[in-house]
Amino acid sequence: MSNEKEYLPKIAMSIIAHPDDQDFTIAGTLAKWARAGCKVISVLVTSGDSGSNDVTHDASHKPVLAKQREAEQQAANAVLGVAETVFLRYPDGELVHSLELRKDLTRLIRKYKPEVVVTGDPDARFYGSEYINHPDHRAAAEAAVYAVFPSAGTRLIFTDLLTAGYEPHNVKRLYIHGAEKSDTWVDIRETFETKLEALKKHVSQVDTHGVDEWLREWAREEGKEKGLAFAEAYRVMILQKDEGERGV
Repeated sequence: MSNEKEYLPKIAMSIIAHPDDQDFTIAGTLAKWARAGCKVISVLVTSGDSGSNDVTHDASHKPVLAKQREAEQQAANAVLGVAETVFLRYPDGELVHSLELRKDLTRLIRKYKPEVVVTGDPDARFYGSEYINHPDHRAAAEAAVYAVFPSAGTRLIFTDLLTAGYEPHNVKRLYIHGAEKSDTWVDIRETFETKLEALKKHVSQVDTHGVDEWLREWAREEGKEKGLAFAEAYRVMILQKDEGERGV
């Protein structure tokens, strides 16, 4: 896909598993779109309530941690210019691609009517030789993909949503981050520092501390193929073309 003229949606929806996932991966793109006038909706499937190995914490601490991590995500989204944040509050670490989850995401897509949905790669199990992709990431992404198609645009899937007034909506483009083969690069040179600032709002997460140079190197690596200083790379599915559009 050519990057001579980057696509700019009027409404975009991010669907991710945990607080901070968005800010490690796609926040530069969302901030860039928001600056250009796009209404960005951020959907968090879980609230990260299992994200602690502190020996003083037990199950009773999970609601406290969830509240803290939701507040951190709200702060991060304020930095990015996100218009609205939605927490679905599924159990952290126990997420599966269920019909219930797909229906919840379908409802949100029909409600907000985004032109673009941004999510992770449901097929990515391993990154390099040191990181196993979290199963929640894959489950959230898989549910998001199938909520985009076929569920959101098919009238008689989840007919109770139709009864509740959620008419079908066709998403134009699906941006998949972390795919093995990317075909679209978003230049985030002007929003990289914003991305970094957003990530640092997640103060309860140890892995967000002192990662400035690591995040810069990741953004440089993603932009290298197209000669971009900092980029976020995607595989993009063009599901509905604008009138007169031949493809890019």
